[in-house]
Amino acid sequence: MQLCSISESAQEKARSALIEIVSSVRYLAKQGLALRGHDNDDGNFKQHLDEKAENDPNLASWLQKYHSYTSPACQNELLMLMSNNLIRQITTEIHGLPVLQFSLIMDGTQDISGTEQVSICLRYVDDGLEPKEEFVGLYEASSTTGEHLFKIASDVLLRLDLPFSGLRGQTYDGAANMSGHLSGLQAQIRREQPLATFVHCGPHCVNLVTQAACTSTPVIRDALQWVHELGCLFAQSGKCKTIFKDICISKKGSFTSIKPLCATRWTVRTPAIRAVLTQYESILAALEEMASTNLTDSTASKANGLLDRLEKGNTILGLLLGQEILMMLEDLNLSLQARGKTISGMLKAVEYTRQGFLSLRTNDSFMSIYGKAVKLVADLDLQPVHPPHVRMPSRKYGGPAKHHTPATPEEYFRVHFFSAIDTVITQLHDRFDQPSLENLNKLEELLLTGKTNDMVSLYPELDLQKMQIQLAMFKANHTYTSCKEAAQILRGMQPEVRGLFSQVETLVRLLIVVPVSSCEAERSFSALRRLKTWLRSTMTQLRLNSTAVCHVHRDRLKRLDKREIATAFIGTSERRVYIL
Repeated sequence: MQLCSISESAQEKARSALIEIVSSVRYLAKQGLALRGHDNDDGNFKQHLDEKAENDPNLASWLQKYHSYTSPACQNELLMLMSNNLIRQITTEIHGLPVLQFSLIMDGTQDISGTEQVSICLRYVDDGLEPKEEFVGLYEASSTTGEHLFKIASDVLLRLDLPFSGLRGQTYDGAANMSGHLSGLQAQIRREQPLATFVHCGPHCVNLVTQAACTSTPVIRDALQWVHELGCLFAQSGKCKTIFKDICISKKGSFTSIKPLCATRWTVRTPAIRAVLTQYESILAALEEMASTNLTDSTASKANGLLDRLEKGNTILGLLLGQEILMMLEDLNLSLQARGKTISGMLKAVEYTRQGFLSLRTNDSFMSIYGKAVKLVADLDLQPVHPPHVRMPSRKYGGPAKHHTPATPEEYFRVHFFSAIDTVITQLHDRFDQPSLENLNKLEELLLTGKTNDMVSLYPELDLQKMQIQLAMFKANHTYTSCKEAAQILRGMQPEVRGLFSQVETLVRLLIVVPVSSCEAERSFSALRRLKTWLRSTMTQLRLNSTAVCHVHRDRLKRLDKREIATAFIGTSERRVYIL
């Protein structure tokens, strides 16, 4: 009995120490911090345990006796147990839905070591009819072809016990290996599951529209290029940035940094233009000082060239015209990045934006912007706005007729402003008029009008006869104009009443479950950048994936039972069972 008592006491102390180890691993994973340092003794994990051990003699003595339970292998095992538990929670929620419906979101990027990482996320609609997008892992891709990505997606769904029969949507960017209609990932998934509606990511589409608008007219294109060059100049030279900062603070008392533009950053153009316009006088003074000081030849010449360009009134006009157009597009982009957006909501937002550009395409709107530009040019004492010199075509090609030349600067730049707006309107129509959305449009028409169509027979979860009866009763008692409003009505019903409209709820779920954007995968890339840095570039794929899942799902990780993880860890080895 004494031996048993001593053994039980030792096991209790060991379990208590193990729970503290699990707690430290969980904390560091949640915060995205490195567990080890230059060596194991310098790492955050060891130092965190030492801090705990100062007030816990039992933990201190146990750590001195059992070193293997803080080894990198045990750290990886605990991280894997935590991440598997989190993924199991997500899949359990999906399997617990009234009807198995989910969508796939994928995107790829390279980590700091140059390894191609594919982020996979799932979207589903919970019991409260709220869409959820959950990150399920990063997977190393040896190839980025559509066929290889399809194998990765199939393997992940198989491991999560999610059959293709429940897949109802897929959203990627516009790369050929993802959205190609013949050999892209979406085409291969459609061959396996024709009901998996493909949606080209909305924010990516808006970004493509923005890029087309920026390059559609020389006055806007050149102005944005000077902003980019200005940001690069201040970013590459600390001395230049200090000169600019000192001048800004002396003139205005505040300072806003100017950053280079990036084609893949969706909402950086308008803030960059605003920063330049609000600090234009300080920028000119800083460039003049840089061009005259003893800097390197390349830096001084670049500053002198930018000064020459920014002293022209055409640059001011180009920035103001670009700001007016880009502001509306970036507002649309931000609107589509939220997790709860639906396809119908996205199309309505695009239509509102298109109507906004149509209302902007007026002479009054242009003259208002032109007037602001002329006033700002006069206040800053810059070169006046004037159209560039246009070479007259040869009579051999133009004939005897007189070549048309704009009579005034307003007439010349009005054409360019309208051309940029026409490009945006055309691009919005072409990018968002996706043939794959036809099925969803018909299903939403069924929900709003109650008139059945051939789409119902394609989906096994929809029953035509029950749908007709339930829709007629639902429309007779409620008024709604979108699937979101229908979802709110269902959400507010008592369970007994909501059960009368099971087919209506299934239809609403079907319309909501298809994702609008792949932003959830993009957000996981931000986590990847925080986790795998230059100092952690040798991290293995197992640790990276486990840590990424724990770091992204911090709220779920916080609610995770430490004793449950410790019990699972103990059960994998007979020696652990004996000691713990």
